[in-house]
Amino acid sequence: MSTPILTIDGPSGVGKGTVARVIAQQQGWHLLDSGAIYRAFALATDSRGVDIADESALEEIAQNLDLSFKTHLDSELVSVYLDGKDVSKILRTEQTGEIASKIASIGVVRAALLKRQQDFAVAPGLVADGRDMGTVVFENAPFKVYLTASPQERANRRLKQLRAQGHEGIISQILAEVEARDARDSSRQHSPLKPAKDALIIDTTELSLDEVIAQVSELVKA
Repeated sequence: MSTPILTIDGPSGVGKGTVARVIAQQQGWHLLDSGAIYRAFALATDSRGVDIADESALEEIAQNLDLSFKTHLDSELVSVYLDGKDVSKILRTEQTGEIASKIASIGVVRAALLKRQQDFAVAPGLVADGRDMGTVVFENAPFKVYLTASPQERANRRLKQLRAQGHEGIISQILAEVEARDARDSSRQHSPLKPAKDALIIDTTELSLDEVIAQVSELVKA
């Protein structure tokens, strides 16, 4: 019997990571945060001073990426280690996210990191969140979800998140960044952001987190 896989795709700010963590805990399955892989790769590239136009150098880094994840039984957090160093906090900065988004459009990078992601599919099951989990990485997954929300709502969520972390932000600037990333992700040549044909599409704009989790849980149970 093949390993059951649930993919959760969608743009930034729709709650993919939180939903994925909760469902993985409920099912007792493994968790793949594909965004963390690309962000860690972006950090590795930036720290080595590699130009993102140098595809051969990017491919070499991707193939030799020293990356590991550590889950914590007493919390929902997942620690990410790059070259043996905990980079969990810096991984979530806007700067790292911007670099990751640009690098993710490069074909050789996506190809090099593809198997790394597929290797996470082991028993008893896997919840994978990202932007092409259901369309490319795990295209034969039995359970697929695509979360979406209006750009304005996602910008508002990001602003609240920043303020909770003690930072300030300008809503118009955040909204512009959200829309620019959407355009870049959906128009890239390799693995563009889009719902899988067999995915359950959930608009989270007017839904609470618990309501979204309930719908995804029902899909897996059914």
